Amino acid sequence: MTRVFNFSAGPAALPEPVLRQAALEMLDWHGAGCGVMEMSHRGKEFTAIIEQAESDFRELLAIPANYRVLFLQGGATQQFAQIPMNLLDGRAADYLVTGTWSKKAFKEAEHLAGGLGGRVRLAGSTEADGFTRLLRANELDLDPQAAYVHLCTNETIHGVELGEAAYLPATSAPLVADMSSHILSRPVDVSRYGLIYAGAQKNIGPSGLVIVIVRDDLIGRANAVTPSVMDYKVMAENGSMLNTPPTYGIYIAGLVFQWLKAQGGLAAIEACNIKKANLLYEFIDASDFYENRVERGSRSRMNIPFLLRDETLNDPFLAGAKAAGLTQLKGHKLVGGMRASIYNAMSLDGVRALVDYMRDFAARHG
Repeated sequence: MTRVFNFSAGPAALPEPVLRQAALEMLDWHGAGCGVMEMSHRGKEFTAIIEQAESDFRELLAIPANYRVLFLQGGATQQFAQIPMNLLDGRAADYLVTGTWSKKAFKEAEHLAGGLGGRVRLAGSTEADGFTRLLRANELDLDPQAAYVHLCTNETIHGVELGEAAYLPATSAPLVADMSSHILSRPVDVSRYGLIYAGAQKNIGPSGLVIVIVRDDLIGRANAVTPSVMDYKVMAENGSMLNTPPTYGIYIAGLVFQWLKAQGGLAAIEACNIKKANLLYEFIDASDFYENRVERGSRSRMNIPFLLRDETLNDPFLAGAKAAGLTQLKGHKLVGGMRASIYNAMSLDGVRALVDYMRDFAARHG
């Protein structure tokens, strides 16, 4: 069997050792006589799986004791509604829009705010610049009394990443961050945030699972109309198991956490991610055949969009890439061109193979 180098933005490639272990345990998990998909979420076997997964996740991110970790369903998109239901509390919330996903979060919160007795403010946007950069401090219009400030720290579609702590907005309001597409790719100071959420299908595991890290003092504020299954307090009190959780997704996530620890943790994986991103960006920047339009200080390490200067070559480029075992490189329809998503599971060899192909394609068509 020959596996391709999968550059999909999500659902994305998983570490091969994780897939091999899951395959070995598919029919019989640790002598249980059945696989994880078949076992009761209330039984001692799955209890051990979810408890170990949370422990390893907490260790990787150094999550303080006053934060709860919730394994939920509905993906990050459900959190666009769940967050205002739980945190708006009849007040105003500020949203920073730097790409498609933060814009979707803003629109969903705006849609719900009136019914929740609050309001939502657009506190800054880079849409006029095509979402090619981060917001600057002098562009922010923050309400110091806001219930929370929402931002997306890595925009998957546009390839914009808030990478350094210095870029975080200066505010006393709790920061709420969508980290779906770069969580676990680098160390993060969790204590600087009130709530972090991340869909699993980039760096964590299968789609369907979303992990929420929420500070204790932000739990228990849900609006009266909030369904119990969407109330952070209820889910925390029930260990993420008010209803049947996405058991197999949690199991795979746990294997990914163990794989990350075996790599040396987040500092080690960050060093590898820097090498991969630098290799691809340096090649693109030195080329007159390809281009990346994101400001250099705003570029994502995880999602690298690029354009062929001659767009009539897009289809031949993709066809040749697929023949070379390089898949899922087509850019999002909102941006066009190409996009290489190089999450934790993408090896340095995979990025080298992509650069070699890009160099050869340019030589043949330049």
